[in-house]
Parts: sequence; structure tokens; C-alpha cells
Amino acid sequence: MTEPLTGQGRSAPLLPALEQGCITLIGMAGAGKTTIGRLVARSLDWAFVDSDHVIEAVFAAPLQSIADAMSKEAFIDVEAEIVSALRLSRTVVATGGSVVYRQKTMEHLTSLGPVVYLDVPRQTVFERIARNPDRGLAIAPGQTLEDLFAEREALYRRYATVRVELASLSPSESADLVLEKLSRL
Repeated sequence: MTEPLTGQGRSAPLLPALEQGCITLIGMAGAGKTTIGRLVARSLDWAFVDSDHVIEAVFAAPLQSIADAMSKEAFIDVEAEIVSALRLSRTVVATGGSVVYRQKTMEHLTSLGPVVYLDVPRQTVFERIARNPDRGLAIAPGQTLEDLFAEREALYRRYATVRVELASLSPSESADLVLEKLSRL
């Protein structure tokens, strides 16, 4: 039996190519990007940044208030500008679910290091969003969560360096699986 990578507070081994880069997590709202990202960062002894929190800091307002004050496209443009300005190394970046709408932003994130798609079942995502409706979802008027999920799923797959399916894993097991998949790059 192998020892969990995130256990014991020790750094997980990574390929030398990742030593100075970043790891970016993408996926739907409720996929666990922040929770899993913090665990991965702690395991690597790296910094952690949630891009939604950076947007909140720029606007000095909660993310949902920012999203509500703009059209979906305007919010996505603001998100793209802020995320594209990030200059980081040895950092795990949890992004907003809508970051994949702008190719230029995804090219920037890819230039920083691998992009990991946290692939969580649709029903799990919907339940998590329902429990936290103020999470800052960029959704167009009249658009359903089902539509949004379908629209984004193809983009997540397109931009991911690695796809990690997280059907029924705990956050710690999920972080271990992310690190395991990255160690195979």
C-alpha cells in the first residue's frame, strides 16, 4: 500500500519540469478547485491563489456582486484580464469556472504549467451550487445550469493538460490523485 502524497505534511515528488511552474485547476463551480488546490499546494509546499479572490480584491466586493453587476461577457472579459496578468511560480492556481471562455487566458495559464481539469459529475456540481448560491457564477440570463455545464465541459477538456475524474473521492484522495496524475507527465 502506498502512502498518501498529501499526508504527513511532506512534499510530493514532481518532475523537474514542474519545479518552478504553476499548476492550474479548472472545472465547474463546486468541483472543489479551492479545497483540492489548497491541499495540493500544502503537499508541495507551494503558494495557493484562488483567482476569484483576486478578482474580489481588485473590486473590493464579493464575487457574486461583481458578476451580478455585469453581463456574462463583461465579467468574463474582466476575469480574463486579471488572470492573464498573474505572474506566478511554484503556485497552485484555482480558477473561476468561466476562465476557459478566453483562449488568450488559457494560453497564459498553460504557459505557467499544467492545467488540471477537475471532472466532477454534473449532479454533484448542481448539489454543491445549490448549497452555496453566492459562489459567483457567470451565467447568462435565461441560461440553465445544465446548459452552462454542457457549454463548459468541452472547453475544460480542450484546455486540460490532465483530466482527473473525481466521482466519489474525499478532498484528500482527490488531491492525491491530482498529484499522481501530474507525476506521470
